[in-house]
Parts: sequence; C-alpha cells; structure tokens
Amino acid sequence: GGYMEVIGLDSDVKNQLYKLASVNLCSNVPGQILMSLVMNPPKSGDGSYELFSAEREAILSSLARRAKNLAQALNKLEGVTCNDAEGALYLFPCLQLPERALKAAEEVGMVPDAFYVRKLLDATGIVVVPGSGFGQIPGTWHFRITILPLEGKLLGIISQLTAFHKQFMEEFR
Repeated sequence: GGYMEVIGLDSDVKNQLYKLASVNLCSNVPGQILMSLVMNPPKSGDGSYELFSAEREAILSSLARRAKNLAQALNKLEGVTCNDAEGALYLFPCLQLPERALKAAEEVGMVPDAFYVRKLLDATGIVVVPGSGFGQIPGTWHFRITILPLEGKLLGIISQLTAFHKQFMEEFR
C-alpha cells in the first residue's frame, strides 16, 4: 500500500502523476487493508479505540524516549554533537574526528565518516550510514543512526557505540 498527496500542482500535472502511479499500482489485499486502517483509524466510541489509543501512545512514547536517550548518549561522546530528533526515526550526529583518523581514511581511499562507520561495523556489528552520502557541507562528517531498536536493546547498542568511540578516538588521537 501507499499514499501520496499532491497539492499546488496544475491539474494536468496531477493527471500525469496519477497515470504514472496507476501503471504500477496493484496493491495486495493486506496492503489495501493496512492503508485503509492508516487513513481511517478507530474513532472514539469504536470498539477498538481504547486499545488503539493505548498502543499508539505506548509506541510514540517509546520512540520519543529512544530518540532522547540516544541523542543524550551521542552528545556525551568526545567530538560528537547531535540535535534532537524532530519527528524522524533517525539522528544525524556530527563527528569531529582527529587529524590522524582523517589521514588514515585518506590512505585507504575512504571519506572520513565512511571510514568511521566501517570501523564501527567491523568492531561492533552496529550498522549506521555515513553522512557523506547525504550531501553534507564539505569538510564535515556525520552518520545517520536509527532510533528503531527496542528500548532494551538500544541501551546495549549505546554501550557498544560508546566503548567503540572511546577506543577509536584513543587510537587516532
């Protein structure tokens, strides 16, 4: 299933987009049901409304806690700054890497943030995405990390990431 809203475009453009999308549309039954539920959630008075509201609140509260805890942990790391998540399921911390790490990355033909995330993956199994693929300001280094791991697992990930980062900074200081 999928959903797209087109606002402020000429009706001819909208019609062409509709034709283009229609060529590939053949949503399966579960996808159709899911999109119907997304677009028409239970309303107050419906038999499933209380359960829906409780589950929705639990999920959103958990995501908010995970985002806050991860951002706080990242901001405690040497040379890392991270803004709070504002609706996304990702954080995008900025890395200030030691000069030796920049040179080591260059020696192996990698940009510094890709070098960092590869070392992180090799050392911990934690997968993050180098920020250099997102068109960042030249000379700045970032990575993208998701807040989706369950809260109980996220604490372990934070612990591993913290230990890795300390070791990385010591190695390349």
